Amino acid sequence: MKMPRWLGGSIRRMLLAVLVPGLLLVFSAELWLAWRTASEAADAAYDRSLLGAVKSIDSSISTASGGLGVELPYRMLEFFELTANGQVYYRVATEDGLVEIGSSDLPPPPKPLLSGKPQFHEGVYFGEPVRVGSYARELATPLAGQAGPQRVVIQVAETLEARTGFQRSLVLQSVARDFLLVAVASTLFGLAIAWAMRPLARLRQDVEARAPQDLTPMGSDGVPAELLPLVGAINHHIQRNHEQAEARRQFVDDASHQLRTPLTTLATQVAFAQREADPAALREVMDNIRQQLDETIRQTNQMLSLAKADSAAPEPEALDAVVLAEDLVRRWWPLAREQGVDLGLHAPMATLPFRGEPGLLKEALSNLLHNAIRHGGAGCHVTLAVAAEGRLVRFSVVDDGPGLPPEELARAGERFFRGRHGQLPGSGLGLAIARTVAERHGGEMRVSAGPEGRGLAVTMELAGTGDPSLHAGKP
Repeated sequence: MKMPRWLGGSIRRMLLAVLVPGLLLVFSAELWLAWRTASEAADAAYDRSLLGAVKSIDSSISTASGGLGVELPYRMLEFFELTANGQVYYRVATEDGLVEIGSSDLPPPPKPLLSGKPQFHEGVYFGEPVRVGSYARELATPLAGQAGPQRVVIQVAETLEARTGFQRSLVLQSVARDFLLVAVASTLFGLAIAWAMRPLARLRQDVEARAPQDLTPMGSDGVPAELLPLVGAINHHIQRNHEQAEARRQFVDDASHQLRTPLTTLATQVAFAQREADPAALREVMDNIRQQLDETIRQTNQMLSLAKADSAAPEPEALDAVVLAEDLVRRWWPLAREQGVDLGLHAPMATLPFRGEPGLLKEALSNLLHNAIRHGGAGCHVTLAVAAEGRLVRFSVVDDGPGLPPEELARAGERFFRGRHGQLPGSGLGLAIARTVAERHGGEMRVSAGPEGRGLAVTMELAGTGDPSLHAGKP
């Protein structure tokens, strides 16, 4: 997964981007929960006092005189008023409202009252918010002139100054506590991140302190388990670079050896030509120089192609395997006719689209055709075959020439390897280029004996149909 650009590729910033909004969300939820808890706690505490005032008034109600009498507990109401830190109102009335004592217009309860069960609710009285406690019970003796059971309703209301102050105090205490916890948690988290990032810093320092030519694997002693896969990946990359550097060194050594001999031969032939006075002999020497120079140019081009196949960035294009094969046969047909070789093409009538690098593929297949034509000799049959199987495209160059002994088939494709029985000059790079190009296209090259055990069959199998993943080269 690609990291967003605004994070700057920093693990610290990524963690903060994830955790800080999470902490703020938790803090907001905790603040809402604290406010709700404080409201419930304030209501529970103050409603208890409100119920106490209701019960005190209820205990002072009398119907002995035939009417509704109330001996108000003034001391208790004064104390309750001080506790409420505001105004206190009361109302005592029969349920039908015929008899009413106190504040007659207190907000009625939103739900019908059940006998013996208090009900608390909020309302507005004279434009000021109040909390009202309501209670109803049956009178033991109905009022004079009333038949059947009769209920009395008692209401006590208080303003919300003390209740709101108490609630605010609880919320502020909770916010202070939560803020302190968040600050401590953030500090500890920052310290934990810094401590956890120390192994990465040490790993970076170890890599930066290495000399450019130091390709030894990194040690895993003292490395946390979470970083072991990273160390393993670095060591794998170091090993690939080591193998590639070794291959380049070997290539340079082999290339210098391969070029030194023909260049020395050319210098000797030029010196001999300078001393030759006979025009016929001089012409023969010049022909030999031209032949040696052509072979040297071919070897140099092959080595450049091999170096490009090893290291150049892939540049795939949409190709048609049949058209590519037809162009190659058309290009090499004059040489085949000159050498007395029967060159043919075996390809399907339909097109075979795939993605590949045309320059490298033409170079690889040209080397295979050139080798088959040169080493096959007059009367040899050489066929370039094209086929497809699933997502694979297969190019095969088959001849019925002398081929290679069985013990040398396994080494075919090694750089600068030439068979013991090879009579013609060459660099031994043709098969190596074909193998490298096949691997670059996500495939492989196979070398085997030709039909009926005669000649040679070289097959390049490429992962080329559809939209393949081309490899950047050998590791």
